[in-house]
Amino acid sequence: MAEQVACALGDIEIVSLDSMQVYRTLDIGTAKPDLASRRALPHHLVDMVEPDEEWSVARTQALGRAAVAEIEARGHRALLVGGTGLYVQAVLDDLEFPGEDLVLRAELEAETAEPGGVAAAYQDLERRDPTAASRIDPHNARRIVRALEVIELTGRPFSSFGPGVAAFGPTAFPVDVAGLWIPRERLAERIVARVDAMRQAGLVDEVRAALAGPGLSRTARPAIGYQEVADTLERGQEPDDGIFDAIVRRTRSFARRQRMWFRRDPRVTWYGTDGKPSTVVAALLAAWST
Repeated sequence: MAEQVACALGDIEIVSLDSMQVYRTLDIGTAKPDLASRRALPHHLVDMVEPDEEWSVARTQALGRAAVAEIEARGHRALLVGGTGLYVQAVLDDLEFPGEDLVLRAELEAETAEPGGVAAAYQDLERRDPTAASRIDPHNARRIVRALEVIELTGRPFSSFGPGVAAFGPTAFPVDVAGLWIPRERLAERIVARVDAMRQAGLVDEVRAALAGPGLSRTARPAIGYQEVADTLERGQEPDDGIFDAIVRRTRSFARRQRMWFRRDPRVTWYGTDGKPSTVVAALLAAWST
């Protein structure tokens, strides 16, 4: 649908704010636009790094804003397309992302991997930054580790960086934000169809090839579909119907969280459809052609 809008408006370049389309060769499971589409229409922040490299929301923030500035300097308009809520908000809003210390992070990750380690780390976070702890799932080891890493690295509470994702103020640049609303039952049908299409297109072989090479990084491996297939292959098994059913369930869970994330943002204008998402193209064009 984004490509339909872009082609109709004529002066558009697409900026992807998807956290997984940045990885080269991870094409099927990320629903990446094909090469023909990307040759016909400029796409930014796609195929940025190899699958064994790490990516971060901070890199998306910097490169996404740079892409928008470059597009506008050419007299064009940027169409930001995204599904990863934090990445979208990082580019639009004044979120501050502290630096990283990979050695310290590895030490903290090793501690949380021990029996009872996650609970102990969360208790430490509650003591040092209760505000941050209240915003983090006690079982989310990755976020707990990141919060403790920042506290150690900066000497500041993790919760002190930026206004947080619950604040919706002026955006970093003028932007109209549109959201697409699809009924849950139709969305569930589309998710099943999408996962089946990925399976038929060769998702298993794509993951097998990635594992045979340098492997998947800490930030690439958790991608929906890739983690389930990679875990299965590394156990010496072939992904079966049960694995793909698990991918469907995880995708549905992500869609619910995604919907809840964007519904908080009062700047979003929602466009609903009972059928194909492309049916709202005319309404978008009418709003954005002015």
